Amino acid sequence: MPTAADRDAPRADRSLLGLPQPFVQQLQTAAKTVTLAEDQVLFEHGEPGDGCYFVHQGVLKVARRSETGEQRILAVLGPGAIVGELAMIDGLPRSATVVALRPCRLSFVSRAAFLEALKRTPDIHEYLVETLAARLRHADEDAAAASFLNVPARVARALLQIAEHLGEMSKTDPDRLVVRHDMRQSDIAALAGVARESVSRTVSEWRRQGWIEVVGRTAYVISRSHLEAQATPGQAA
Repeated sequence: MPTAADRDAPRADRSLLGLPQPFVQQLQTAAKTVTLAEDQVLFEHGEPGDGCYFVHQGVLKVARRSETGEQRILAVLGPGAIVGELAMIDGLPRSATVVALRPCRLSFVSRAAFLEALKRTPDIHEYLVETLAARLRHADEDAAAASFLNVPARVARALLQIAEHLGEMSKTDPDRLVVRHDMRQSDIAALAGVARESVSRTVSEWRRQGWIEVVGRTAYVISRSHLEAQATPGQAA
């Protein structure tokens, strides 16, 4: 049975995949294959934005660090996602650091190749405006979640996003997702935007209720239905 990591990434992470096929084919013709080992850095925050990457296989973590060194995980991306497209459009430095959580296979399209293809297909500009508007709307939704959702909802959303790409369905219970990865509570906290101590208290409560099981130090078995209810405003029990 395929794992969650084999499925397409969420729509918000696929912002260039709706491009007309002739344009995509032009990009893919100029693309080169890139492979990453687990924990290998794809690019660092502040590096030149020289192109974007189509994710064909593997899982990536997108993160930023504050001036004090505190990490915030912005997203976990899997097959179907595109990474670095904003820097390719505006030519500005990378806005985050991207690291492989699993071995990855990607296609790299340079900014030069993108701009050349854009000259041959000028009506793509309208699509790019829609793309940037969608990204802004997604950022607004994230900001609203950070402002209005309580800690359990944020932790549930983070765990579900991680499980989407790193989880696999339990062989005995289709509602249970097994995440076998070196996933520390500090990682969950960084993605949820809460303190690690808050994650610890939330996970302890969910363990007591049987909604989550911690196997060893880093593996999790979660109840998808219960966490989805927690992650939905007004639905948490």
